[in-house]
Amino acid sequence: MSSMQPTQLVFRDLSVSYDTQVAVHPLSLTVPAGGWLCLIGPNGAGKSSVLRSACGLVRHRGSVTVAGQDTATMSTRHRARLLAFVPQLPLLPADMTVFDYVLLGRSPFISYFGVASARDRATAGEVLTQLDLAGFADRRLETLSGGECQRLVLARAMAQEAPVLLLDEPTSALDIGHQQQALELVDRMRWERGLTVVSAMHDLTLAGVYADRLALLHEGRLVADGSPAEVLRAEILSEFYGVSVRVHYEDDGTAIVLPNRRAR
Repeated sequence: MSSMQPTQLVFRDLSVSYDTQVAVHPLSLTVPAGGWLCLIGPNGAGKSSVLRSACGLVRHRGSVTVAGQDTATMSTRHRARLLAFVPQLPLLPADMTVFDYVLLGRSPFISYFGVASARDRATAGEVLTQLDLAGFADRRLETLSGGECQRLVLARAMAQEAPVLLLDEPTSALDIGHQQQALELVDRMRWERGLTVVSAMHDLTLAGVYADRLALLHEGRLVADGSPAEVLRAEILSEFYGVSVRVHYEDDGTAIVLPNRRAR
């Protein structure tokens, strides 16, 4: 896979509304090139709307810029060269093979009437190997489990080689082994190629392990922003998630969020 140009992502006064319902109140965040920002918060907090606005899937006010360019003014093809998006509920054509689906990630680089090059095919094959999917290359998508499909969608995004990767609950259907495998691959690309990552995750411990910055959203508003150690605090999580938890810190600073069992 080729190297990618490190790219900064900036949300400036971003707001999203659906009819009269405000999903995201004005939000400003800057993700430096090579940074990993994780959006956390309870269901309905606006995390997915932030990600979807960045890649042109929902209308928004304010701006989202990549390398100084407003994503709203880009063509779909140009935007796909800069941002790769892994949705929470992807649409998968049942009769397509795994390899051909991952090869779709190369579409922004293939001319409208062209065919995939040897390099395109090699990139797709490499990503399949990295995500433990090489043995599935000829399988049809309809035969895959939910976890296999989730890895496949991530593989397609990685094959896109965009400098910004947007992940909406990328590990929700994965077992613990494949969770680690997928997130380690993203993290390795971040360090090796300057990949800029914005993810939305429910698993707070995983969010704290991999992201270097967390942004907590509640009812569409940014209510906490900082390092995992600053945001993953029992009093903050209790206030905005409405749960009783304790946070244990490992010697390396890793924060582990544990629910308190209620007394009977």
